[in-house]
Amino acid sequence: MATKAFNKVKSSDIELKDRLVAVNRVTKVTKGGRTFSFSAVVVVGDENGVVGHGLGKAKEVTEAITKAIEDAKKNLIKVPVLKGTIPHPQKGKYSGASVLIKPASAGTGVIAGGAMRAVLESVGIHNVLAKSQGSSNPHNVIKATFDALSSLRDGVTVAKQRGITLDKVFNG
Repeated sequence: MATKAFNKVKSSDIELKDRLVAVNRVTKVTKGGRTFSFSAVVVVGDENGVVGHGLGKAKEVTEAITKAIEDAKKNLIKVPVLKGTIPHPQKGKYSGASVLIKPASAGTGVIAGGAMRAVLESVGIHNVLAKSQGSSNPHNVIKATFDALSSLRDGVTVAKQRGITLDKVFNG
C-alpha cells in the first residue's frame, strides 16, 4: 500500500521504550554435537504513536536482545492515535496470523493478548479491542498487527487524499 511508505520515522530524535516479546533457544546440530543460540523478538515505542519491531539472534540472550532493539529502531512507523484509541476498525494479516483491532470507549483498556498487547501499549493506545486469529507465533502476530496499524488513517489524511474538506469526510 502507498500509505505505508509515508509512515516511516527516524529514531534519532525520539526516546523509545523497549518490550521483550519472546526469547527462543534454537539448536544447530553439528558433527561435534549441539550448538545453542538465542533469538529475541522486541517491540520498541515512544507511547505517543511511534512503534517498531525487531528480531535479534546471538549466542547470548542479552546480546540477542540488544541486536533486536537495534533492528526495531530501524523499522519504526507512525500510527494515528485519537483520544487514546484508533480511528477505525482494521484487519491485518501476515503469513498464518490474522488480527482484528477495533476502537473502544474510554476506560475499556487494552483488551489484547500476548504479542499484540506489547505492540498496542508501545504505540500508546489505551483503549482498544483486539483479536488474534490463526497462528499464535509471536513474530507473525506482531507483523500482522503492524500491517493493521500501518493501514490506519485519520480524518485529516483521508480528507487530503480525497482533496475535500474535513467536514465532507464525516458529514458526507
